[in-house]
Amino acid sequence: MLQAPNTLGHEKPLIRLSFSSCVVSTVSLPLLGLTSCIFISSVFHFEDSTGTHCQVPNYLPSISASISQSPECHIWRVCIGLHSAPRFLVAVSYFNLYKSRFSSRFPQWLLYSGNLVCALTETFGLLLLSYVSSNETYFVHKEGFVLFIFSSLVYMLITCRLWNIIKKYSLSPEDLKSYHWKIRFLTLNVSFCFLAAYFYWKHNMYCEPGSYTLFSLFEYLVVLSNMAFHLTAFWDFKSREVVIMSLAEEKYF
Repeated sequence: MLQAPNTLGHEKPLIRLSFSSCVVSTVSLPLLGLTSCIFISSVFHFEDSTGTHCQVPNYLPSISASISQSPECHIWRVCIGLHSAPRFLVAVSYFNLYKSRFSSRFPQWLLYSGNLVCALTETFGLLLLSYVSSNETYFVHKEGFVLFIFSSLVYMLITCRLWNIIKKYSLSPEDLKSYHWKIRFLTLNVSFCFLAAYFYWKHNMYCEPGSYTLFSLFEYLVVLSNMAFHLTAFWDFKSREVVIMSLAEEKYF
């Protein structure tokens, strides 16, 4: 009996799930981590997480304070660690989506290439501020936070510009819905950023009771509106699937 050489057969999917489910799961991880850390800090570490240099009453922990205690920091780091890998996948998927939509037109190529860079640096900034807490190295944590906020704002602006172009030539209701919600969440995010910056400045300048509490509240809303913006990928990839393939070997005798 003569055995022929092994040849690769067709690829078989090991795991198949909708991209929309992947997006929702990815966004749910930091949401779960954030709410858990704020709750634990407020209940078990209230004095440590709400104390400020001004020594004025404060009723909410900032995000940096709520993820710097233990076990909060470990919960947050696990959630962000699991959250980051799919975010890189989504960033590359968006790049390929824009590439297929705009072909080789140079102005759009610059936009979606810059969009990819901002998506990657946003995720890197999130990892940096998560794994270097303000209690450990404040300067590195602060720079990670600034990188995250700056990259996310530029990312959202470029994304809205790209989808403004897409919706002009698309008849898909999902594309139009995605664009409108992106604009709304961008507007909210920018507004919350300005309000958070204002109350942070006011707290540092005048040490007024309640200013840092309002800063913390708007800081939460900045992060939540950012999550909501990323959740619009639900419509952008509604018909796509994430598939993990296995190369099957077949033998012929």
